Amino acid sequence: MSVSSPPRPKVVRTRGGLSLRVDTRAVLVVAGLLLLAAAAAVALIGTGDFPMSPAEVVTTLTGGGTTAQEFIVQDLRLPRVLVGLLVGACLGLAGAVFQSVSRNPLGSPDVIGFGQGSAAGALVVIILFHGDPFAVAAGAVAGGLLTGIAVYLLAWKKGVHGYRLVLVGIGAAAVLTGVRDYLMTRADLVDATRSLVWMVGSLNGRDWSQVWPLLCVAAVLFPVVIGHGRALRMLEMGDDAAHALGVRAERVRIVVMGAAVLLTAAATAAAGPVSFVALAAPQLARRLTRAPGPNLPASACMGAVLLITADWASQRLFGADQLPVGAVTGMLGGCYLLWLLFTERKAGRI
Repeated sequence: MSVSSPPRPKVVRTRGGLSLRVDTRAVLVVAGLLLLAAAAAVALIGTGDFPMSPAEVVTTLTGGGTTAQEFIVQDLRLPRVLVGLLVGACLGLAGAVFQSVSRNPLGSPDVIGFGQGSAAGALVVIILFHGDPFAVAAGAVAGGLLTGIAVYLLAWKKGVHGYRLVLVGIGAAAVLTGVRDYLMTRADLVDATRSLVWMVGSLNGRDWSQVWPLLCVAAVLFPVVIGHGRALRMLEMGDDAAHALGVRAERVRIVVMGAAVLLTAAATAAAGPVSFVALAAPQLARRLTRAPGPNLPASACMGAVLLITADWASQRLFGADQLPVGAVTGMLGGCYLLWLLFTERKAGRI
């Protein structure tokens, strides 16, 4: 019995002599995820105390709504949806980078300490300095960067390798969790309440002041990471094979990990430590595309779909008791993690 081989990527050649390998299935998956994200965004914009149909939402977005609809959409709901899409895309892309570098499905920012570093930095600003939201965001970015540098240096031994990075990151996450708990014991009631709300991860109250910085970060770092997609595929075969193919392994690793740390920190600064999106999005994207490599565009799109769908579920499925989006992703992500561990163990990889 013959076994059919997977479809080979198509090669597109330009008049200038350049060639580009295109995986048709991956392109279709990315297009489908973009359409799904857009549909979920329209549905989420129409959800709330003042419900709107999808047609009314689209009409208002194109400038044809009433004054009340324009205020509700443009000022109240659209910024929240855009922050959700951007945070999900940033976390999905960062998760794909770390899982590719570590060659481990558990190599996610919220597992190996980078999310906890951003959270600890934000709590330092909230509890010790009573900072405003902009200072909290800066503290989250600084905490994520410092954690990334520390984990990289501690994991270095003639290069950074997968399991060492994951183990050092898990240790860093445990230490930072202890730091976070200690800070909570130092907080007064107001700061403790504010810290707890922030640590869950939420899109409530997000406005354009969170959209623009996150959009700028994504516009700069997405091309950097996606431009190194081929080099990341080579690194998954090992440093020796990557060197033989002309890839400067450690340089690529530093660039993409630095970009992924910044993406994680920026997403955490905008929405708090939303858990498990970075873990699940790359794995789900790879199962849909069935393509080797980190699947960077598909992972970013999948992250956006997961977060915006979780936000819609948090508003529609629990009645009047709306949950923060981080609580929903935490519950779903915990189930996903158990399933992932079971399948990895069944396959003999752990």
